[in-house]
Parts: sequence; structure tokens; C-alpha cells
Amino acid sequence: MATIARRIRHTFRHFSSQTTFSSFDKPQSSNKYSWRAPKFIESEGPSQKPQWKRPPPSGKKQKPPYKPPSSLDRSGKTVLHSELPFDFQFSYTEVPKSNPLGFREPKFSPFGPGRLDREWTGWSAPTKSTAVTSIDGNEEASQYPKGYIHSSSRHEILGEPLTQEEIQVLVDKNRRQSTQRQVNLGRDGLTHNMLNDIHNYWKRAPAVRIKCMGVPTVDMRNVRYQLEDKTGGKVIYQNYGTIILYRGRNYKPKDRPVIPLMLWKPHEPVYPRLIKTTIDGLTIEETMELRKRGLKTPALTKLKKNAVYCDLVRTVHEAFKQNELVRIDCKGLPISDYKKIGAKLRDLVPCILVTFDHEQIVIWRGKNSRFEKHEVCKTSVLCLDGTNSLMLAKEFPVVPLEYFSKELLP
Repeated sequence: MATIARRIRHTFRHFSSQTTFSSFDKPQSSNKYSWRAPKFIESEGPSQKPQWKRPPPSGKKQKPPYKPPSSLDRSGKTVLHSELPFDFQFSYTEVPKSNPLGFREPKFSPFGPGRLDREWTGWSAPTKSTAVTSIDGNEEASQYPKGYIHSSSRHEILGEPLTQEEIQVLVDKNRRQSTQRQVNLGRDGLTHNMLNDIHNYWKRAPAVRIKCMGVPTVDMRNVRYQLEDKTGGKVIYQNYGTIILYRGRNYKPKDRPVIPLMLWKPHEPVYPRLIKTTIDGLTIEETMELRKRGLKTPALTKLKKNAVYCDLVRTVHEAFKQNELVRIDCKGLPISDYKKIGAKLRDLVPCILVTFDHEQIVIWRGKNSRFEKHEVCKTSVLCLDGTNSLMLAKEFPVVPLEYFSKELLP
């Protein structure tokens, strides 16, 4: 033990003799913050270890760096081509009748750059290019051949008309208690990507239930027409906002048309104002007085958000037999919703829009309008077979006769 203690003392004595205060800089003043590090510490910079890279194993290729997928990268991909004969739009039911005045942004195609062989005009992708190909105007009748929907093959796909028993079986299988599969049709109406969803449902079942809510339910006749026209199916049942769409007896999922998807919702163009400063045929004073009277008129009905407005046209039609002004309370609805409802009422009733102030729709029947002569239909619950005859009709709010197409009436 004495030998070990002697060696420790010798080592400590040797270390203390080498470390002296001469190697440190003396402080310039007695301030405690004036201490400086030793010179040998300042002279040596931070330790830099050499970076060693592991060499790649022999005989194996290095992986390329990861590149996230992008819709802008079209290298090695072909341009999509669809033989559908109608113009591609974001919505097929909620389209204003007036022509747009301009655009809010450049005409970027919602299908993505270079993904579709159709030119985007700002609100649609037409089947034929809008550019003039010849000065004489002798252009081809169509750029694309006859499509899946409007050709004679549609009748071949639908096959023989369904019997009453077959319709009843399909209706029972697609009720809410039987299945939860359905396509929701909201304020945007029948959108382009919804066509692809309907064909996906037709892979597993011969019919699909479509639940309509909001603005499109004001004109259910247009919704039925657009569904049959754009999908090639057949509406076999309608109850309020619920529609059952049948695919056809000879439908084959492998032969479904190519439907390119929209990657984003395009900006709507700028359309003319619905409310004019002065109503045609009236002066400014008469127009202001009409608006004041309309806002003081008792509300005919109150509309709820995402409700079914199938009987709204009939209700307004009946109210115009007694009063020349009708007010509809729309508190809680988005501005775009009750403006679209007003535009639909203007065309379906018909009537004149007065104002949208204070979340109200005020409409005027006009000077020379005659609503007493309009006939009405007692049923609007439809269950159609192949012969276009009304079946399973039930008691339902009365709708004007003009509200239905001639082919749907017996």
C-alpha cells in the first residue's frame, strides 16, 4: 500500500509542476467578467472529425432519390381520351342560362395540365375544339365518334323494360333500411366526378340510391333528366329527394366509358346580376316602393339548410293566385344558395325577382300574368317502368303539370 501511495504522490507532483498560472492570461481588472480562456484553448478550433462515407456494395445499383408524385409531371404518361359526346362541366344541373361576362382567373383546366385532349374554355371542356379550322366554315360534324350515352347501344344496354315485380324488388333492396350505399347530391348538383361514383356503385349492384338535398331539389325534373342523359341509366323510382337509378339489363362494368376526374373545383365565371336597378316596365320610384312592400309582406315559407324543396314551385304558384308579391324567408342559408333558388323560381314559375335583401327572396308575378289557368298534377311520387307509366303513386304535394316532362306522364 505504501508503494501505491508513493506513486500517486509522484504523479500528482509531476502534473502540478507542468500546469502553472503562467500559461493563463492575467485578468486586466478585478471584474469577475474579465476572465479569458487560456491561449492553448483559443488556438485550437472546434474538433472536426473527418466524414467517412460507406462505400456502396459492389454489384448493386444505388436507389434514385425519392421524388413525390405530382400531377404536373406527365413524363411517360398518355393523354386521356373520352368518347362521351357531351361537354365536360363541373356541374350539369346548376348551370345558369345566361352567358358569362368574364372570368376571375386564367383558364386553368381542372383536369390538370396535359391530362385531357379537350380544351378548357373557362366553364366547360367541349367535345369539339372551339378554334376555327377553316375559313369557309366547312368543319367536320364531330371530333369524336358517337359515345356511350346517346348512341343506339344505350337501348341495348337497358334491355327489356322492367316489370312491376322487378321494380319493387330493386326499390326494396335500395331502401335506407336495407343498405347504406348511396350517392349524396348536394348544393353543387350533379357534378362531373359523381358520374364516376355512380359507375363504381353499378359494379356491385344493378341500381344505386341517390339522395338529393338543397338547391337542386327545386327542379327535380332537371335532375332526373341529367342523371339519365349523362350516365345512360334509367330512373325507376323517386320519392321527394330520393332517386333510384337503374343501370340496365345488359350493363357490363368492363365496357364502362372513360371518365377523367377533375382534380379541383374551377372558379365560377362572372355572370350578370339577377336583380336589376329598375324592373322592366316600372320606374325607379315604383321599383323602390315594390321592394318596401315585398319586405313587409308576411313570409310564405321558411327554408332550412340542406332541405328538400320539391313543393316550393307549387307553393309559390298557388300563392300567386291570391297575392302579387311573395316573400320567402331564407335566414341561415348561404348567399349563393338562395340566389340560385331565386333564379330557378324565376324560370319555373315564372316570376320577376325583386330583391334579396335581409336574407329574403321577394318575387313579383308581373302585370299581365295569369296563374288561374294553370292545371296541376295530383301525384309526384314516381316509380317508372320501361313503358314510362306511373306506378305506385301516393299522396304527395301538388306540382304544376308543366313541372313534369311529357314522356313521364301517362
